[in-house]
Amino acid sequence: MSNIISHFQTLTQIPRCSKEADKLLHFLVAFAQERGYTVEVDEMKNIYICKGNPSLCLQAHYDMVCMGKAPVLETYEEEGWMSAKEASLGADNGMGIAMMMQLMDEGAELEFLFTSDEEVGLIGANAVNFALKSSYMLNLDSEDEAEVYIGCAGGVDITASKQDVFVEGKGVCYEVAVKGLVGGHSGVDIDKGIPSAIKVLGAYLHQHGITQLASFYAGERRNSIPANAVTIVYSQTELQSKEMVKVRCLNESPKVLNEGEKIIAMIEAFKHGVHTHNKTLNIPDTSINLAIITTDEKGGIVVETSARAMDAQKLAALSKETLDFFHAYGFETTLEDKYPAWKPDISEFTNLVSAQMEAVFGRTKLMAIHAGLECGVIAEKYPAMKFASIGPTIRYPHSTREKVELASVEKTFEVVKKIIHAVGVNKGSGDENHR
Repeated sequence: MSNIISHFQTLTQIPRCSKEADKLLHFLVAFAQERGYTVEVDEMKNIYICKGNPSLCLQAHYDMVCMGKAPVLETYEEEGWMSAKEASLGADNGMGIAMMMQLMDEGAELEFLFTSDEEVGLIGANAVNFALKSSYMLNLDSEDEAEVYIGCAGGVDITASKQDVFVEGKGVCYEVAVKGLVGGHSGVDIDKGIPSAIKVLGAYLHQHGITQLASFYAGERRNSIPANAVTIVYSQTELQSKEMVKVRCLNESPKVLNEGEKIIAMIEAFKHGVHTHNKTLNIPDTSINLAIITTDEKGGIVVETSARAMDAQKLAALSKETLDFFHAYGFETTLEDKYPAWKPDISEFTNLVSAQMEAVFGRTKLMAIHAGLECGVIAEKYPAMKFASIGPTIRYPHSTREKVELASVEKTFEVVKKIIHAVGVNKGSGDENHR
């Protein structure tokens, strides 16, 4: 087992779900201090680590999306890939952290920036205000080897809520459920044809003319394609299971929401998935994830979504469209955790990174990603700094199918080492553009 994989295995035993990653924070602080690095932690729990007078800052987030049994992780390897049993693995962004730990073991004179709560709205990155010294930042949060990311989508979470009342139901009571779908990342996987449990369940209810809705509980995380959805309904006709939908008759008599029919119509009408495609970048241009729907015992209904777009104007248009949609169904709305797009930018640094990528992999490609990278947020705070993002091959992040290719981790770390050396050579020759 390589040192990086060993470091990652250590990380898998430290809980680090978003908003609940303090144990890893304390671990990383102690790890760096024991190796002679200076450490600062800000109010939002971002961690800044430094040694010497570096020109390069490595950046990763230290929270993870916890799905299934996570944060209790039992890893296994199969055909060169590592996964976790019935849980998200946390290779996103744990492998980046492990690489940074290895560089600290080696005493590298670098800056390291670990941001908090990236997976729930880039919360830490939005508050970063350290006195960074470097001219370049290399983000380690991408998920395809041999690709250099130079741009990303911006996004915003849109929540809709309303208060309903309960009335008596009529007919036979059923539980209708869609469970155990594969799920996936609501950005990079939104165009992969992965079914949404909410949309599958909503289509079933709509097709069977269901109008009496007692409860609805669906989805896991705003940035995950929903894998599970369960509702309790009344029907005047017999309901039966089909394909992904399981039906169970209940010997219960709950009351139903007065506007249940309107809720089902809203789910059916919502345009989940890719709205437009970016032909230049060959990725989705705008998309939205119908992520979570919950009802409570008092008749409250909450719908949570995550919208993404490759530029600010398109994100604003998609947000307005979504707000208007929910308002038409009588919901109140809020926009939360907005983060900017990172406009694709080719610079001397991205060319340097690309050259080192080609030296190791024999190929390279400049790319943009339909997901939020913290480069967009941080670049607004440090406008003189140049950015690029790389990472090992990770598949199905934000789901229990998440896996990472181990050979890709080792080769990507080799690229990182070459970038560090190349930046050092540039600095020594006076070619570096200092801030």
